Amino acid sequence: MTEVKKSFPIKGMHCASCVRVTERALKKTPGVKDAVVNLATAKASVTYDSDTCTPQHLAQSIAKTGYALELEEKTEEVIQLEKKKELQTLRNKVIVSLGLGAIILWGSFPGLINTSPAFLHSFWLQLLLATPVQFWAGSEFYRATIPALKHRTANMDTLVALGTTVAYIYSAFVTFFPSVITNLGIEAMPYFDVAAIVIGLILLGRYFEAKAKGQTSEAIKKLIGLQAKTARVVRNGKETDILIDQVVIGDVIRVRPGEKIPIDGEILEGESSIDESMITGESIPVDKAKGDIVIGATMNKTGTFTYKATKVGSDTMLAQIIKLVEEAQGSKAPIQRLADVVSSYFVPIVIMIAFLTFGVWYIFGQQPAFLFAMLNTIAVLIIACPCAMGLATPTAIMVGTGIGAEHGILIKDAESLEIAGKVKTVVFDKTGTLTKGKPEVTDVIRIMNHESRIKDDKDILRLAGSIEKGSEHSLAEAIVKYADEQEVKLDSVTKFQAIAGHGVEGMVGNKKVFFGNRRLMDRGNINYGSMVQTIELLEREGKTVMMLALRQAQGKQSQLAGLVAVADTIKDSAREGVAALQKKGIEVVMITGDNQRTANAIAKKLGIDRVLAEVLPEQKEAEVRKLQAEGKKVAMVGDGINDAPALAAADIGIAMGTGTDVAIEAADITLINKDLRSVSSAIELSKKTMRTIKLNLFWAFCYNIILIPVAMGVLYPFFGILLSPIFASAAMAMSSISVVSNSLLLKRYKI
Repeated sequence: MTEVKKSFPIKGMHCASCVRVTERALKKTPGVKDAVVNLATAKASVTYDSDTCTPQHLAQSIAKTGYALELEEKTEEVIQLEKKKELQTLRNKVIVSLGLGAIILWGSFPGLINTSPAFLHSFWLQLLLATPVQFWAGSEFYRATIPALKHRTANMDTLVALGTTVAYIYSAFVTFFPSVITNLGIEAMPYFDVAAIVIGLILLGRYFEAKAKGQTSEAIKKLIGLQAKTARVVRNGKETDILIDQVVIGDVIRVRPGEKIPIDGEILEGESSIDESMITGESIPVDKAKGDIVIGATMNKTGTFTYKATKVGSDTMLAQIIKLVEEAQGSKAPIQRLADVVSSYFVPIVIMIAFLTFGVWYIFGQQPAFLFAMLNTIAVLIIACPCAMGLATPTAIMVGTGIGAEHGILIKDAESLEIAGKVKTVVFDKTGTLTKGKPEVTDVIRIMNHESRIKDDKDILRLAGSIEKGSEHSLAEAIVKYADEQEVKLDSVTKFQAIAGHGVEGMVGNKKVFFGNRRLMDRGNINYGSMVQTIELLEREGKTVMMLALRQAQGKQSQLAGLVAVADTIKDSAREGVAALQKKGIEVVMITGDNQRTANAIAKKLGIDRVLAEVLPEQKEAEVRKLQAEGKKVAMVGDGINDAPALAAADIGIAMGTGTDVAIEAADITLINKDLRSVSSAIELSKKTMRTIKLNLFWAFCYNIILIPVAMGVLYPFFGILLSPIFASAAMAMSSISVVSNSLLLKRYKI
């Protein structure tokens, strides 16, 4: 079995019931494991067995329901061009429908008819004007309704088609056979205006809705727009500009100041400052040199460099981000299941209510009972279209995940976005998450004594750096790097010896240098008693202390000359990130394999009260489950690689973004901006998105619950109020626009 997950555009969907029908058809297709249809993106994400199911089978299943699944893969430019063309066609239909509908209304509506020219009163002229509206502008309603009825399904288009067709056919009958109507005691009055203006208003609602939905997917457009179009490659000693899709792995690419970096790679020669804000959301440019990784679509600021292409096409970081955001925007939040369940029963129930309305008004209504029955039935069919219900959740999800992506917060799916807002405990891995993961020199202390002849702190650093230059220890790398940053020139070393578990020793000039821990000092009978308190104080701060001792060439006694303290330093954003969570009332826990004293020292600096120390990597998952057993929703923040089991076990796994496939796959949320304050931002974004969804669903449900009875005419016996089908269509259009507009208000949220 070969399982494949692909996304396909679906044309013709307009409401929650459309989603339900297409989703059910896909799931019933043999070989399909799962299918999720999203109204806002107009796409289906289908997981299927390619051995038994093909895209053609999926297209056939969708065609039976009256919709169209597109198999041809198109570029974003082609998709945008098609959308623009569809929007233009829709706009033309709106103008024609409302223009002709207004003329018909002027010549037929009581009150207005007195101000119109006599020729507009002609039923035949009104029929002539209404026909193109009904069958050209309204053709899309029939295209979806007829196949749906063949397969005993119904959707929003069914309601509109039924309502407007009844009004049109009745009006045409009145035009052709007016005497039949008058003989029944009913005034021969057509309702072409109802059919034409209802179609025009519904299409107007769809036009505004389509434009607004275009704004919800801006995040994807922005990400795609970041891609460079060409790359300057060096082949056979010549530099040539080629299209981005012609670059292959291993190509050497030159980037000049002010140019976009075409694709991912590793710098071979040169250095520069690179603005990575397009990907990470971090505004401060990052310095890069030989051996550093560069990301496609970021902007080169100052220097010129060459780099080797390491990832191309769909493997680049930007391509993976775009794919992740698309999948997140196409996924469903658990809260959407409520709308899906309601919509599955909604349209059939509305049709039954419409028949009931007709029957009650025809039997018990006042004269002309048939007209009252027909108009109220049409009003029920039109007002009940569940567009707003279908758009309530996906539009908010699109905006929420898009905002996150623009600020370096990648949210894997809608479910993760929903759960994140319920988190009550956040567990941070220490090394590489709260700390930088690389040791740095924090203290250089010179010991005053005449024998050592040490002039200043830089002398300590010169000797320590010189002796450690030959060591492979991670702490040695930190000392050598720090000496380089302080512009300290290192000396050559002879008779170098590394003593495992102790330190190193060797000759620097005419001095014998010892550099290491207490065991090394004890081994050489070097007295460090006067510095014990200072050493312990530094160790309580979570630092590793190394001692430097010297023996002159002619001397017999070695003397302690200085101390160098090294620590894995706290990230700049760690304190603010922890404080932001605590301010929200969220418990913060630190988990680490370090000893309790070192862990407590780091936790104290960060203001973290609960520390889980001396925890092995394989035990982190169990610790997360213990916290969940306390009844808490737990988020785990780690590096996404060695913390993968704990990330998977947590309710929400948050990976500090390294841009790796593993980090993105292992976690529910990936912080590619590497800013710990974004943990709080992600939780707040979740809460705001969920509030928007709940408000959308509230208004969508209330709209139908309140206005369907009004359309049925329940207020007429008490207040003489009836809802005209024209006003019903305007209200239906406004409900969809209001839901999408409310979702767009999320864009005001500042991360």
